[in-house]
Amino acid sequence: MEKVIIIRYGEIFLKGKNRDFFESLLIKNIKFALKDIDCKFVRAHGRYFVENFAENFENEIVEKLLAVFGVYSISVAFKAVVCEEDNFLAIKELAFELISDNEKFLDGASFRVTVKRADKRLSMNSTQIASDIGGYILSKSNLKVDLFSFEIEISVDIRENGFAFVYSDVLLAVGGLPVGCSGNAMLMLSGGIDSPVAAYMMSKRGTKIFAVHFSSPPYTSDMAKEKVRSLRTICEKYCTEIKLMVVPFTEIQLEIHKQCPAEYMITIMRRFMMRIAEKLAIKDNCGAIITGESLGQVASQTMQSINCTNAVATIPVFRPLIGFDKQEIMNIANKIGTYETSILPYEDCCTIFLPKSPAIKPQLRAVERAESVLEIDELIVRAIEGIEIC
Repeated sequence: MEKVIIIRYGEIFLKGKNRDFFESLLIKNIKFALKDIDCKFVRAHGRYFVENFAENFENEIVEKLLAVFGVYSISVAFKAVVCEEDNFLAIKELAFELISDNEKFLDGASFRVTVKRADKRLSMNSTQIASDIGGYILSKSNLKVDLFSFEIEISVDIRENGFAFVYSDVLLAVGGLPVGCSGNAMLMLSGGIDSPVAAYMMSKRGTKIFAVHFSSPPYTSDMAKEKVRSLRTICEKYCTEIKLMVVPFTEIQLEIHKQCPAEYMITIMRRFMMRIAEKLAIKDNCGAIITGESLGQVASQTMQSINCTNAVATIPVFRPLIGFDKQEIMNIANKIGTYETSILPYEDCCTIFLPKSPAIKPQLRAVERAESVLEIDELIVRAIEGIEIC
């Protein structure tokens, strides 16, 4: 019998007249995830199916689909032709094969059969078909039926096209909304733990991610840049393709270090980053900037510091981790596979020229006075001219 993978979506069901827009993006993202695998994508009412794939690609397809935002769950199923005349024999045989392969298949184990019948032409209803399949399993085993406290569940999905899909496991995917449905945003991607998690969180709500990274050669190495590229690649598993722009930041940092009070260096540096990120965001049609900031985590992430940084932005700045503690962020980083790369010991520009006592509660007017000695516009222009697209 042919093996297929059933794909189910979640929130899209609630979108009413806009549902086609969300579905088209989800289909695009599923096809992007599977672009390197030889298989067939089939769309049906309320379901998608992946068919005609080699068995050795099954695990890879499952892994990729579980990471597509907008997918609620998947199941690896067997496909059978529905034939009421032979009393659903093919379906019964598949159901018994599945249950006998289950690791919980032991004498006295409990099970139930659940049937969904979209094909209303059949004379038997869902409950009758389930009872018939369950009786067949009982006749060939020492199992027992328990509709509520079961150990094994066999599900049968009978579609309108005359096919039935028989499966035993439902694997929960990442859920959320399809990437792209909520517009574009520019991520300030450092080499740390937080910003890749911020990308994941915003992509889950349908945001298409662009990324900017600030590099300070020769104070930061090529390995630091490669680390950021690797983080981008890992995030693309969930976020789809990410355009990464690397901004040369050395000149700006040296000028800040030379001309500005040490206690305001971090705040002024962050304001420059925000200005540059906004210019790049507008150029790439992004409606917002994303950062990985968490309130109170470091000196640049106090309420006063964030206020000073926000003051130079004219588009929204999203901070999806603002209320998370570090352990919560690390847990998500581990789940999505970015943590081990993020902790590699290659410094980013934020660790260069750190003052001994940075201002924890900087006042906006004082920061503006401190940076007024700099040629802000000229420095930004030169930095943008040196951008490398990775």
